[in-house]
Amino acid sequence: MARSSRTTRSAVVGVAMAFAAAGLLGTQPASAAPGQAVATQQLSAAAYPEVSRAEVLRRAATWLTANNGGPVPYSQTSVWRDGYRQDCSGYVSMTLGLWKSGPNTVELAGNRSLTTPITVGGLKPGDLLIDASGSNTTRHVVIFEKWTDSSHSSYWAYEQRGTYGTTHRTLTYGLNSGSEYKPYRAVNIADGSTPTPPPSTGTWPVLKQGATGTDVRTAQYLLRGRGYGLDVDGSFGSDTYAKVRSFQSAAGLEVDGVIGPLTWSALIRTVHLGATGDAVRAAQTQLNAHGSGLVVDGSFGTATDSATRGFQRSEGLEVDGSVGPITWKALVGS
Repeated sequence: MARSSRTTRSAVVGVAMAFAAAGLLGTQPASAAPGQAVATQQLSAAAYPEVSRAEVLRRAATWLTANNGGPVPYSQTSVWRDGYRQDCSGYVSMTLGLWKSGPNTVELAGNRSLTTPITVGGLKPGDLLIDASGSNTTRHVVIFEKWTDSSHSSYWAYEQRGTYGTTHRTLTYGLNSGSEYKPYRAVNIADGSTPTPPPSTGTWPVLKQGATGTDVRTAQYLLRGRGYGLDVDGSFGSDTYAKVRSFQSAAGLEVDGVIGPLTWSALIRTVHLGATGDAVRAAQTQLNAHGSGLVVDGSFGTATDSATRGFQRSEGLEVDGSVGPITWKALVGS
């Protein structure tokens, strides 16, 4: 072997051994030759191709419907079909294109080759808010999408959470003084590639006891679809009030019996062609409020698909026939 080859090999082995000592390499395959160190994981976010902010958000949205039209279930041990762990940090690793099945929450926050701390005021689409404190059941990470309004009092985020799996909802994590959630930016994110914000889709209505109408009927269908049996009559009475409070308690929301932005975001489900059930009835009810003339039968067939696409086109939304968070927000309360 030539001197240059021996030198190169020695340098590679030395660097690999240094990384192995730091705990950054995977297990060496059995087929590796004696004296060779083989990295079965990449060493940092910087070792991966740069990813745009738009791509991070696009990947995040795929898990909302990846499970036969529903969200990917949450699990700290299971791995989804794309090779990533089905917990919050595995989900984030998928969106950033990190190694499979993904680093844990503590490493995402603490490894400066993966992320760097930023300020809350500096948050951009695709950045992270991480709680790396506490136990294995309390640590969490969410993906920042955008501020809900100019007050910066809440924001839209993607997350992988227990019970619900992949969700897209408004949050306030990290905005209060003393919060354990801190903002971070991935090293391999393309900082200049900020996606164009989607068109305005209105605001979520606030429903309280005593309210009546289409939005109440829609909320009742969504509650029933979550397993809370009640009559769908379009009247926000005592039974609906009690069911809203029960849902809020189970979802970890403020229990006030009021259906506001956070409760709407937790209630809605993404539905599309082939879906069935009360969430479809809710979508059909709202589409009819916009003049679609559908039969509210809970079956997302070609007529509902066509009505959805027509509504999306009229609102300047992505025309994909799927009633997801953005389409829901445009439908409800308008």
